[in-house]
Amino acid sequence: MKKMLVALPLVALVAACGGKDSSGGASAQLKIVGSSTVYPFTTAVAEDFQRANPGVSVIVESTGTGAGMKLFCGGVGSQFPDMVDASRPIKASEYADCAKVGAKNVIEVPIGIDGLTLIQAKEQAPLNLTVAQIYKALAANPFGKGANTAQTWKDVDPSLPATKIRVLGPPPTSGTRDSLAELILEKGCDTDPAMKDLKKADDKKHKETCTKIREDGVYVEAGENDNLLVQKISADPGALGVLGYSFLEENADKVAPVAIGGVSPTEATISDLSYPGSRRLYIYVKGEHIAAKPAIKNFIEAYSKAWSKGGSLEKRGLVPLNPAEAAAATTQATALAPLDPSSLK
Repeated sequence: MKKMLVALPLVALVAACGGKDSSGGASAQLKIVGSSTVYPFTTAVAEDFQRANPGVSVIVESTGTGAGMKLFCGGVGSQFPDMVDASRPIKASEYADCAKVGAKNVIEVPIGIDGLTLIQAKEQAPLNLTVAQIYKALAANPFGKGANTAQTWKDVDPSLPATKIRVLGPPPTSGTRDSLAELILEKGCDTDPAMKDLKKADDKKHKETCTKIREDGVYVEAGENDNLLVQKISADPGALGVLGYSFLEENADKVAPVAIGGVSPTEATISDLSYPGSRRLYIYVKGEHIAAKPAIKNFIEAYSKAWSKGGSLEKRGLVPLNPAEAAAATTQATALAPLDPSSLK
């Protein structure tokens, strides 16, 4: 069936993706899956877009970045998503999956910056951790020297409180989990010069040593519902949570940020990337669907207006890109140029 969909001529693809409506010939339904972090922003744009285009239905589903990419790269046609939200760049292996089923024109559109944040209950004493301390607390095999036995933060570093280590965070399918590994754990691991040498000698072993999280109950996979995670942390003094900055900002009455390396997550520290957990957010578009669904272009244009400085998404916690990157993203939102797969990792 997938091969048949790939081979469909444009007229059949139009029929498969939905008919045309009265709102400028736009297809009647757009389907978007992916990141739980990006979900609130895309949902906000979708709500405004539908009000302005009553003939268009936009379905947005929070699946996590990894699971969203699998759905997005499942094929071409009405049963497959038109777009995928992502809290990290698409991987070379994911693009290869897309290309295999005929989705070769994958379009990357940066939408803004988010901060991967650690949170704690509001009433807790302020906590300041380094990337090395976080790595030592969560790594399954810190620096390759044996199984992690630390049970309290004081076990990790005598300067820290004797509070039991309990961290609630995203599952492996989440882009936020990938960001935790890349932005925090790997950086903490590489504070040991031997780990930098290991990366040069054996990249696969380095990745396993630096990013594999312990599975003894200290780290708890809390699913993709970030609002539920906030509720759990606010009711669990001593526990820490891992999620995006926008959820922290929206729930400042319930939870507080954990500083990393002496830097707290704010719009300013995330925007200038001085906060260690800063990361860019994306939406990916399936180019093969654009001819069949003209509303995709209109939706991305609406998104570009919402992500601007002072725009509606900034009020919801999305940190705008710097002026140069914002200008490039706005240009891309109009050009919708497919990405170069050779640039992917």
